[in-house]
Amino acid sequence: MSIYLQIILALVSLAALFALAFRVCRRLDNYGFVDVVWSYAFGVLAGFYALVGQGWPLRRGVLALLVGVWSLRLGTHLLQRLAKHHPAEDARYGAMRKRWSGEVERRMSVFFQQQAASVIILGLPFLLIAANPRPGLAPIEWFAVGLWCVAVLGEALADAQLAAFKRDPGSRGQVCTRGLWRYSRHPNYFFEWLVWASYGLFALAAPWGWLGLIAPAAILYLLLRVTGIPLTEQQTVRSKGAAYVRYQQTTSAFIPLPPRRLPDLQTP
Repeated sequence: MSIYLQIILALVSLAALFALAFRVCRRLDNYGFVDVVWSYAFGVLAGFYALVGQGWPLRRGVLALLVGVWSLRLGTHLLQRLAKHHPAEDARYGAMRKRWSGEVERRMSVFFQQQAASVIILGLPFLLIAANPRPGLAPIEWFAVGLWCVAVLGEALADAQLAAFKRDPGSRGQVCTRGLWRYSRHPNYFFEWLVWASYGLFALAAPWGWLGLIAPAAILYLLLRVTGIPLTEQQTVRSKGAAYVRYQQTTSAFIPLPPRRLPDLQTP
């Protein structure tokens, strides 16, 4: 099957999947569940490319395993979190409802299809990896697998530490500074980006592999400038107030680094 036909079939299938997801979310009156579908969709896409790709079979198997494990973990984590708070909706989608007042369903249906398209674009490294005919894994691919292991474990640890903090009754109204959260305000985002960086590096061994770097570059931009850190911090400052502002002053936003010490205030 040609690469172009693979992309067309994948796009049509994902468009149908997200159209169905839109109907389910509309019935639930909670559009936040699209994040779960988006996460699982990458595992489905990588599995499809691994199945029909013309590359070295073992490499395609590694691709399906890496993306499948990451996709399943992230999607299930989001599903559990959303189900726990349902029918409350993520603030991002509440803001969309207000912004699109009067045409929420139409605009939201388009948004869901945009999510389907984003899976195809961000899944470009998977397509390139599955098409790579070279037998054996190159050093850059082994490095990418190692980076993936570190990234997935780091993201899972950050999520677990935050979940434990939220379960603690004594933490109500406080800011999580436990474990990885002592060194980064968003360690989950940092390790999530490392996962995407590992996919981009894995693709570098393939013909036209540099195109795979588009995905981690796009994810980094979204996390730092659009829907990741900016929106999360706006919401957290509103809920945590001065405590979070101080946390911002002492703790790296993204890359885990030693906390900064604030100068002692001198009184005359």
